[in-house]
Amino acid sequence: MSSDVNFVNKLRADNPLIHCMTNIVVANFQANGLLALGASPIMADAFEEAADIAALSSCTLLNIGTLDASKLEAMIEAGKSANKHGKPVIVDPVGAGATPFRKRAVERLLQTLDVMLIRGNAGEIAALANVEWTAKGVDAGSGSADIAAVAQKLAQQHHCLVAVTGEVDVMTDGETIMRITGGHPLMTRITGAGCLLSAVCAAFLATAPADAKDAVASALAFYKKAGEWAAARAEGPGDFSIHLLNALHSLDGSLIDSSQIQLEGVRR
Repeated sequence: MSSDVNFVNKLRADNPLIHCMTNIVVANFQANGLLALGASPIMADAFEEAADIAALSSCTLLNIGTLDASKLEAMIEAGKSANKHGKPVIVDPVGAGATPFRKRAVERLLQTLDVMLIRGNAGEIAALANVEWTAKGVDAGSGSADIAAVAQKLAQQHHCLVAVTGEVDVMTDGETIMRITGGHPLMTRITGAGCLLSAVCAAFLATAPADAKDAVASALAFYKKAGEWAAARAEGPGDFSIHLLNALHSLDGSLIDSSQIQLEGVRR
């Protein structure tokens, strides 16, 4: 795959503008994470400006964590504008299986927009694929399905990349499957770690949309290494968030071990 150092260095040189239509729980953490990484966040939800902001941004992230009907319409407006201007769109289906409203909203986004990446946990991806899974609110929950096969099917259905993040991340384009190892349990003890990861993926994609699969795999591997680096310096969840921001600021792609990313062949 492409040099990971190049993705990170190019991102910092480009300073891409990332449009985050996100939830109220994580907006500040997400914005600070993007700034620490070397990108520029813009957190804009209003329908009246959604299309204009998406047009001038390098990537648009649609996160349904605290969704309502008006925000959904604004997301669709932003996504259509991003598509029109050739900018990547990412969907983060937070808690997609928790309520029918959330699931219908994500289905509408995926049916209406040309999405480059769906990034979620196992429970969210299983819900979108209509696979039986025991969800727990916005947490991953548990199930017995082959989540790599589920992600692959979803990627084929929507002609996009799907990343299932957890202890071992799974990323697929519907053909090949990558598994990304690393990370630390403290990443599950703070609010917004997954939402920030979606924003990091957006920044990497904005830098190399023509090399989307490698860009996303590199983002996932880089974030896991950042989590390890932060955990080694943290006493607990309280200061872990601080160290994670410092890691995003300080580290570059040379930290990634090539053994982190394991490529599998085509699966049917």
